[in-house]
Amino acid sequence: MKFNEYEYVRPDYDILKEKYLDLINSFKNSTTADEQYSFIKRINALSNEVETMAQLVYIRNSINTADEFYDKEKEYMDMTSPKFYGLRVEFYKQLLKSKFKEELVDKIHPQLITLAEMEIKTFSDEAVPLMQEENKLISEYDKLISSAKIEYDGKLLNLSQMQPYMESKDRSVRKEAHEKRSSFFKENEAKFDLIYDKLVKVRHQIALKLGFNNFTPLGYLRMGRSDYNSKDVQSFREHVLNYIVPISNELRERQAKRIGVDEFKYYDIPLNFMSGNPAPKGNKEWIMERAKKMYEELSPETNEFINMMIDKNLFDMETKPNKQAGGYCTYLYDYQSPFIFANFNGTQDDITVVTHEAGHAFQAYQSRSFDTPEYSFPTSEAAEIHSMSMEFITWPWMESFFEKDIEKFKFFHLADSLCFIPYGVTVDEFQHIVYESPNMTPDERKKAWRDLEKKYTPYKDYDDNDFLDNGTYWFKQGHIFASPFYYIDYTLAQICSYQFWLRFNEDKEKAWEDYLKICEIGGSKSFLEIIKAGNLDSPFEEVTINKVASKIKEYLSTIDDMKL
Repeated sequence: MKFNEYEYVRPDYDILKEKYLDLINSFKNSTTADEQYSFIKRINALSNEVETMAQLVYIRNSINTADEFYDKEKEYMDMTSPKFYGLRVEFYKQLLKSKFKEELVDKIHPQLITLAEMEIKTFSDEAVPLMQEENKLISEYDKLISSAKIEYDGKLLNLSQMQPYMESKDRSVRKEAHEKRSSFFKENEAKFDLIYDKLVKVRHQIALKLGFNNFTPLGYLRMGRSDYNSKDVQSFREHVLNYIVPISNELRERQAKRIGVDEFKYYDIPLNFMSGNPAPKGNKEWIMERAKKMYEELSPETNEFINMMIDKNLFDMETKPNKQAGGYCTYLYDYQSPFIFANFNGTQDDITVVTHEAGHAFQAYQSRSFDTPEYSFPTSEAAEIHSMSMEFITWPWMESFFEKDIEKFKFFHLADSLCFIPYGVTVDEFQHIVYESPNMTPDERKKAWRDLEKKYTPYKDYDDNDFLDNGTYWFKQGHIFASPFYYIDYTLAQICSYQFWLRFNEDKEKAWEDYLKICEIGGSKSFLEIIKAGNLDSPFEEVTINKVASKIKEYLSTIDDMKL
């Protein structure tokens, strides 16, 4: 079956609730561990059925947010998903009470027990109306972002389609394109402020209902973080400030010199070379043809994976009207099918999204034998290792996409990914500030954001754009609205992906063996356990960040970027 043949049937909560509770009751009354395990598999199958339908709605709605049918189904899932989640929590409770728990662990892996212990702390029936309101607000943000229609260059463009103009070699075009793009956010500033203010307050209320002082510890539990805490993350941010921010600042100085500007402004950031940024030399079909060849050559496993994805049409890559912004990979459990969503815009991002999201999809495909839905993906910081590492693993094939600009691409990719880390910790620290003081005004939040930018990305000069200078850049960052505390994950994973980059240069076969191993593990282990299984050093260790940052600085210093 191809993706367009995957059938959606609305999951009826009342019917499924009865089935679910019957299975939980049978599990509870089982007389042997084997009998309980048989019911675990049936409970998991029912969860997979519901989640498959939820993901079909999410995908089809994000492809076209104006589709009335899937818009209504998205509203239905926003209302029912917290209740379905509550049924899963009921299963967790009985699992933890099982007198056969120790015997079951051998069959289900200890990680499910760990996740169950965490998840039951994140839910109560009393919190369901608040969780429904949270979902509605997230959908409201998605619709607002998708509604952007910017008149520019004689065209009506969405946010993604503005990117090539924002990378223009003509500085006046760059500036104008940035101003046009930010004007959409400025016109809707009150709406963004209101949505986020409501989200912060509703999440705070959920936290209070569940017995927390604020949302931060609940946010960590929701992210499944079992072997590190906010203090570890704070230390990580400090290491980034000490070891990566100075290199990032130096790279921006080199960039300003390369593109010939004396005063480096915010609209100069996207342009890396006066000869133009590296860009793929063909259209979507051309890119996908080369991606297919690349993954066929990389390994037998990626060969099987890419042909399955193409045969089943499990991609939606073109930018279209009313399409949700950004890119993602998700998983359709009942079909054992990952799905990749992106917005091609003719920039180098088209290639990195193919490699990044394919890293997620390949991992999910390698983990498809697990019947436990929690194991299809690991927790987010581990999942991002697969995606970010795949960006570097595929370097030997990048010449087929960038041709004569291959060295330019490699320099850009490495430098840009390092400069991303200070931005990533900005997003993280901002959320800690916001959720620990939920009664901040929108203006106070904006000031907190701008102060953090000055701390981690001091080169950001917003020139005469008072709107951005007042601290509104984060409006564009969907994670802040939809997935609180999901962002430090990228920076932690980036440190791990650099280790794979170094190791693939030293011993490609062993490095691939370890990468494949952590893909096959899926979500059956915690973050630090997965790192250990992949023979990686912990990104929380100061020595790890110092070592990785030094290696990257050393590599980039050998390149005469003025000639690129």
